[in-house]
Amino acid sequence: MIEQLRKIFSSLVLYNEISNKNRYNYKWFMTNEKQVIGINQKELTEKDTTLLHIFLRPYNVSIPQMTAEEQQWKSYISTDITDSTSSLTYRFIYFSFQPFQIEPESFKEAINEFYARQVPVLFENDHEGIIVETNPKDTISYEQIIDVLMSDLYVKIKFFVGPYLHTLSAAKRYHQILVNGANTTFAYSDKTVSTYIDAVPFILVDQMGSNTRADIINSVLGETEHDKDLLKTIEMFIACNLNVSVTAKELYMHRNSLQYRLDKFTEKTGIDIRQFHQAMAVQLAITINKKLMKET
Repeated sequence: MIEQLRKIFSSLVLYNEISNKNRYNYKWFMTNEKQVIGINQKELTEKDTTLLHIFLRPYNVSIPQMTAEEQQWKSYISTDITDSTSSLTYRFIYFSFQPFQIEPESFKEAINEFYARQVPVLFENDHEGIIVETNPKDTISYEQIIDVLMSDLYVKIKFFVGPYLHTLSAAKRYHQILVNGANTTFAYSDKTVSTYIDAVPFILVDQMGSNTRADIINSVLGETEHDKDLLKTIEMFIACNLNVSVTAKELYMHRNSLQYRLDKFTEKTGIDIRQFHQAMAVQLAITINKKLMKET
């Protein structure tokens, strides 16, 4: 259908074929296949637009107009500030969802409903940005937000929660740290809600050279490197704080079967996974291994 439309509208482009600054010159539509196409407004007559609306869904790519508070926060994360005020408490929450799943305005409205008030939502583009929490009492469950957005709007979204800050002079630096930490964490982890604490091992791994990563995998995982089922079990055991009962329940596995797998891992690697420090080394090696498998 797109190629047929191109024969009629020569300016037709796909959303990712054009830069942000030029997108506002186009009218945008979504096809049944979830492709977003744009046609230069100069090429469209009112009759053309009416006809296109019959079999294409209009798509709004515009970012919501910023409130005065959002404009203020935008300046805080964009400029160097010497303000050392310590009476202010805030934190940034990075969000990212798949392009074209929900319009920015609708997403912002959904977020504000959870807070029951207007909160600053700063969009980086039409599917990424940050939420600014300015009151610790406003803390909400981002897992709950994801459940609602998934069930009601079918939006797949990830959140990365930053630390509480107390000076505006830290806003610009920590905004960049947040964005970098989120991108690194999302590349390694499938968790829908992560925190700056979760990001620490991923950042360390990301700074390692390829030879160091390979050495860690070989020395820690050994011959279990390619045993996906065994490593999945070990990873869950670590996630459940080395608790056999909880892990067995999470994996729908009998305790004896789980114990057999733990013993098997120890036998193959010489590592006692029940010891916290050894478990942390294993988790690091599994993290590296999963990342490398995604890249191949």
